[in-house]
Amino acid sequence: MNAVASEPAVRLQGVSRVYQQGKVAVQALAGIDLEIAKGDFAVLVGPSGSGKTTLLNLIGGLDTPSAGRIEVAGTEIGGMSRAQLSAVRLHKIGFVFQEFNLIPVLSALENVEFVMLLQGVSTAQRRARALGLLRELGLEGLEHRRPNELSGGQQQRVAVARAIAAEPIIVLPDEPTANLDSKAGAALMDMMRRLNEDKGVTFVFSTHDAMVVERARRVIRLRDGRVESDERKR
Repeated sequence: MNAVASEPAVRLQGVSRVYQQGKVAVQALAGIDLEIAKGDFAVLVGPSGSGKTTLLNLIGGLDTPSAGRIEVAGTEIGGMSRAQLSAVRLHKIGFVFQEFNLIPVLSALENVEFVMLLQGVSTAQRRARALGLLRELGLEGLEHRRPNELSGGQQQRVAVARAIAAEPIIVLPDEPTANLDSKAGAALMDMMRRLNEDKGVTFVFSTHDAMVVERARRVIRLRDGRVESDERKR
């Protein structure tokens, strides 16, 4: 297991998020203080409406806080412009969505290469990195298949490869097992745990799945927009 580095990958200080629904203000998060260390394998859990997805979206720069401060690798992202946030997401944050979000007209290999293409990585380097990741994730021989020619579990593995190919600070899987059967979901989680242990990739999951919680090393429970408990497993 990797030693957790002292400098956090993400730091939240007094973070709140209020949404306006008509004339009603709805507080999704209320004064969250949280640090995610480099090398963490953490999960956000809680009932529907507890703030899991909102918190994940704020960490990922897909949403902005109503109050408080969010830092990713020491850089505050709360007050950034859309263009600045896009650059942070491109270089520092990897996403894994429950709907896979692969580009249907691209092959598995091209999907994994896509973010690196946007980053300006050379053709040879991105091809070698993408092929290596697909091989590590058990997709050798399927590189040139399009998403509709892959199973759900295979598509989700491609999505994970795409997320980590860009070498981000942190990977944020949102309900990654929701559209997978139990066997494929367990295989996916075991694979991500290996990436965490062997390569030091930092993961923060949002989930309702007890199997995901079981495999996490840190469990952050949310309720009514607040951190109810934060437990590290031995």
